[in-house]
Amino acid sequence: MLVDINYVLDMAEKGGYAVPALNVYNLETVMGVIAAAEEAKSPVILQCYSRLFTNEEGYYAAPIIIAAAKKASVPVAFHLDHGAGRKEVQRALRSGATGIMIDGSTLPFDENVAITKSVVDDCAAIGVPVEGELGHIGVAKDGVSTEYTRVDEAVDFVNKTGVSCLAIMVGTAHGKYAQAPVLAIDRIAEIHAATKAHLVLHGGSGVPDEQIKAAIKAGIVKINFSTDLCLTFINKIFETSRDKIAIDMFMKEAVEAVKQFALGCIRLLGSEGKA
Repeated sequence: MLVDINYVLDMAEKGGYAVPALNVYNLETVMGVIAAAEEAKSPVILQCYSRLFTNEEGYYAAPIIIAAAKKASVPVAFHLDHGAGRKEVQRALRSGATGIMIDGSTLPFDENVAITKSVVDDCAAIGVPVEGELGHIGVAKDGVSTEYTRVDEAVDFVNKTGVSCLAIMVGTAHGKYAQAPVLAIDRIAEIHAATKAHLVLHGGSGVPDEQIKAAIKAGIVKINFSTDLCLTFINKIFETSRDKIAIDMFMKEAVEAVKQFALGCIRLLGSEGKA
């Protein structure tokens, strides 16, 4: 069933687990993730990266996501990931997104507050929760920052913007890590204790399992996975026999690979059986 992002994250807060937020790009990645969620009886978040709504891919991907979510017997939210601006936000909303992220993390604090609050106000009119980001979570190839989101700024940001979810900088980055990161678990716990927002961990691909579990225990309820899902899909494509000409048959192994990856995320985050 299609639900908003608060629905699944409220469940996670009460249940002491996290919901996997998996970036999907096409029919096959959607099919794999939904199959995993159904089998594991887990809530799940299907995300589309902002670029898909900057370009035209989102126009085609969104109806697939919504159809899959409505057909599913488990709660499924449809989220815009790293919304680059108002254009992408509006396109995602028109396409039926039930969660929106606006990423003003590269802006000065006051400007981040201003753009985030304006999106929160717009989305509130139609009942769509918003995720903001405080502390820019960069890319792994540039190294992982040892600066973390400040507790006092997190409280101020949530109070001024009204975001439902907050992505925080606590030792992760986007992309493939050169070496495994070490998360600032104490900072996660401090922010969780101080603010009412659902806490989000970006850059989940490649983080050691014990770090993921500690982050959830400290208060993280949404963890994003994109790089490893993409690699899983692409690697299986290259392994698949070219003797399979019909595209639906050719893609079956890739769909299954994505399903198995998503099942691993679900079990690691503790959301199996929680739907």
